[in-house]
Amino acid sequence: MKLSHLLSSALAFGVLTTATSAQAFCGFYVAKAGTDLFNQSSKVALMRDGDRTVITMANDYQGDLTEFAMVIPVPTAIKREQVHISDPAILKHLDAYTAPRLVEYFDDNPCDQRLILEFQRGAVNDVVVTTGTRSRAKSLGVTIEDEFTVGEYDIQLLSAEQSDGLMTYLDENGYQVPDGAGRILGSYIKQDMKFFVAKVNLEEQSQTGNEYLRPIAVAFESPKFMLPIRLGTLNARGEQDLFVYALTRDGQVETTNYRTQKIPTGQELPVYIKDEFPDFYKSMYKTAAKREGGHGVFMEYAWDMNWCDPCAADPLSPEELQELGVFWQASNQSPRRGGKSLARDVFVTRLHVRYDAKSFPEDLKFKTTGNRQNFQGRYVLRHAYEGEMKCEAAKDYKVAVNKRKDEEVKVLANLTGWDRKDIWKDIEDAGVGTKFEIRDDKEDRGPTWWKSIWDDE
Repeated sequence: MKLSHLLSSALAFGVLTTATSAQAFCGFYVAKAGTDLFNQSSKVALMRDGDRTVITMANDYQGDLTEFAMVIPVPTAIKREQVHISDPAILKHLDAYTAPRLVEYFDDNPCDQRLILEFQRGAVNDVVVTTGTRSRAKSLGVTIEDEFTVGEYDIQLLSAEQSDGLMTYLDENGYQVPDGAGRILGSYIKQDMKFFVAKVNLEEQSQTGNEYLRPIAVAFESPKFMLPIRLGTLNARGEQDLFVYALTRDGQVETTNYRTQKIPTGQELPVYIKDEFPDFYKSMYKTAAKREGGHGVFMEYAWDMNWCDPCAADPLSPEELQELGVFWQASNQSPRRGGKSLARDVFVTRLHVRYDAKSFPEDLKFKTTGNRQNFQGRYVLRHAYEGEMKCEAAKDYKVAVNKRKDEEVKVLANLTGWDRKDIWKDIEDAGVGTKFEIRDDKEDRGPTWWKSIWDDE
């Protein structure tokens, strides 16, 4: 029962897993006493247009389904019809479409006197809450605003007058609240926020036939364009990764209370990285975050979803976008290209945050910028020509390629913090991207070259 986070490359050689460090959800998991639950990953799709927001949340929970529950602060009251269980394949598709990618170029034979580079492209039921439960909740200053079942989740919407009462209510209903939750819950209560509590309905889950928990989508209207992350630090080990996919019609989305910066992109790397892309990207991101002192939000992708260059995956279909809450595009589609309708006025921004409670003391607050400039995390592999070369230009070409490879190793070491000697060893072990051997004509003749002139002994 696992919904893994996946990071896909643009190449066809496979799908890549992300870092193994502990990762967290927007809220926090609560468990029955004695159960130690930790969040493993977090993907959130945010559709935003004016005050209208749809949040689709996926998680990578591992453990007994009877022990699962989550608590998410929301800025307004939520009714049953505002909650939807989504298809996890759509978030996977969105992740693949926006993922950092590799591109490859191949040098032509320099003896052809051409510089041709070939671009190679990869049912709703009511939940019955007893009068006694409601009465006890009320005595604790907790109000059960609504309760219902959607898909495999039993959901309650709670409001509270103070954090101690809310924590007591959760504890008395068999859930263990992480240490330190009271202060953070109290800050949300002061903002008049509600608490969206979901746990698994085992009977409904068994009918889905799935071994994983599907994403939950919530639609609401609020002037607040934010994502609560502070609760997610309470039961996570160390740093956490959060991927936010923001869909708007107005352009790039940035955070307002943390600096949004672009991930390093466009660098040429040694070609052996093709088979080491997961390790490279994790190390590169870790190094970039470290240089920012643990602060900041990194933009990995920002693009008009009407097209892509290159495409790590096909753009999302209008049906998939509607599932994510993009309501305005249903009657506003581009003409068909290759038999597929393409989205119009849908701009996607992928933000990647690695955070902990110390470096990110506030929830994420966003704004749409109106900037429709395209950006992507993109890394170049440039293959040298290795066929037969018989011309005067070949030696100059080999010298230039060797210099290029030195620079690629230097760039890779700077991006990742890897030692250059180790990189060269990896290149040698991989058997690709090694330097050309350039022989000097004088050395080729040998120290007694004159013996080939005469037959004298």
